[in-house]
Amino acid sequence: MYPPYFHDEIKKIPELLGARHHRDGHTNFTFWHPQSNSVSIRLHRADGRCVPMTRSAGDRWMVTIPDAPPGTRYTYVLDRGNGPEDVPDPASLWQPDGVHGPSAVVDDLESYDWQCQDWQGINDPLVLYELHVGTFTPEGTFAAILPRLPRLRELGVTALELMPLAHFPGDRNWGYDGVFPFAVHPAYGGIRGLMELIDACHQQGMAVVIDVVYNHLGPEGNYLWGLGNYFTDRYQTPWGDALNYDGPFSDGVRDYVLANAWFWLAELHADGLRLDAVHAIYDASPCHILQALRGAITALGQTYANRPIYLIAESDRNDRRYVLPLSQGGYGLWAQWSDDFHHALHVALTGETHGYYSDFAAPDFVDRHKLSLEPLIGAIARGFWFTGQYSSYRRRRHGIPAEDIPAFKFVIATQNHDQVGNRMLGERLCHLVSFEKSKLAAATLLLSPGTPLLFMGEEYGETAPFLYFTSHSDPQLIANVRAGRQREFADFHWEGEPPDPQDPDTYQRSKLNWELQDRPPPPEPLAVLPAAPPASQNRQRPAASPRQTDGLYHQRFAHHRHPIPRSQVKAHTLLHRALGRSCGAAEL
Repeated sequence: MYPPYFHDEIKKIPELLGARHHRDGHTNFTFWHPQSNSVSIRLHRADGRCVPMTRSAGDRWMVTIPDAPPGTRYTYVLDRGNGPEDVPDPASLWQPDGVHGPSAVVDDLESYDWQCQDWQGINDPLVLYELHVGTFTPEGTFAAILPRLPRLRELGVTALELMPLAHFPGDRNWGYDGVFPFAVHPAYGGIRGLMELIDACHQQGMAVVIDVVYNHLGPEGNYLWGLGNYFTDRYQTPWGDALNYDGPFSDGVRDYVLANAWFWLAELHADGLRLDAVHAIYDASPCHILQALRGAITALGQTYANRPIYLIAESDRNDRRYVLPLSQGGYGLWAQWSDDFHHALHVALTGETHGYYSDFAAPDFVDRHKLSLEPLIGAIARGFWFTGQYSSYRRRRHGIPAEDIPAFKFVIATQNHDQVGNRMLGERLCHLVSFEKSKLAAATLLLSPGTPLLFMGEEYGETAPFLYFTSHSDPQLIANVRAGRQREFADFHWEGEPPDPQDPDTYQRSKLNWELQDRPPPPEPLAVLPAAPPASQNRQRPAASPRQTDGLYHQRFAHHRHPIPRSQVKAHTLLHRALGRSCGAAEL
């Protein structure tokens, strides 16, 4: 239900932007720019002709061209009083010549023959598997993922979470430097390759969640900067000026973002979006852009998408509003990441206490030589460990109570791209702890009531690091990235030189070694988890929906399959009887 005080923005279906080719051969072009006196479209072919565009409501410039087939390169020509200016399409679906080249028309998206047209979403709870397309396989493409899907489904994965796919400079990047939010990077296989992957996942009974970046764009090839409307200097993010969600001309920026979400979910049939760093999305509007996004997704479900849509926030604010319903003044998102779970478990297993880990390194009140497990217990039992108490790392109070929020609304992980890749050497957990502790970490993750996320390769103990890599072309930007990475590691007291992000070998070293998946497990016996005590002895969380708690969940780890009744697992049973027994005083 929509709160009655929200205006129509939150209820509308976004209008399409960019170039859309149709079966009858014509192509529609739509471009938003309120500050141009006139706009034409230049077709980059032998005749080089420019076609005037017509201004319509909402400062949208539109034209239909009957002879612009797929592959046609084009730019928009703006007249802002300083002579003609060519710019690529901000909503480009294809950049065949890279981020500095013209945009291009793609084939009719409606003509794709979906093999799973009756897809209605997954019937099982979400078990997320985060992967980077480029390093997941030797080929680094969508097509190369397809043969791996049956094994992931057998593992118990119910949803792939793909790191950002928007076109970035070069052919090596985590994806957070994307500058064309609608253009799927051609190195991965482009739009058609992504559609085939999504279709194949649905046939396997798996959903697809796409990581999107609505807080900034990358620095190289970001032609939206020059358009003068998309960014504001009233707010600053760690990556520069923030997107303009509440200033002059912000209506068009909001529509642009809503149209992008609609593109992934409606046109490409993805099942959800992971919203990167929502704490860096600044919007003082009465209707926050995340609320508007939630409304657009509701409109999507009411039109033709008869399936669940997942909006998952990445945030370090420990703010319950992200997942509260719209009717309660929240943003209505399906779930949010809980970094507290990762940090607390990481400290308990590794003993690392530098940087933000220092907040989770409280000494045990009985044995001062040990680290307390209370941060981990709190993160599992209450969603967050920090619920308003003082954070020494942040030097202020942090978080708000969230124990009444259903547990499945917290996405938890023992590893993810941030926590591995932002280490200086990209070490995975198996590099830092014993095999026994790795198994214990997996058990803690899978038996906790939150929504679990696995990081690619974690399921078989991948030994390749996951490093930070780029392929920029601007020498000054390359130097700045190298220096910035060095500064980021200072808080953690890591010594030495980090691998060069620009070196192609850094990227190659991050690729998975799939042959490790079939190696025999180490000889030591599996740790035995104790039985759960009576319910009266356990700390209770609000019950999730039956879809989240009923049934047995078959998860595989270390070549063994276990039926796990998640609804009966209690936080301090797992921790005090297993983790406390496994890790000695010298280690904790």
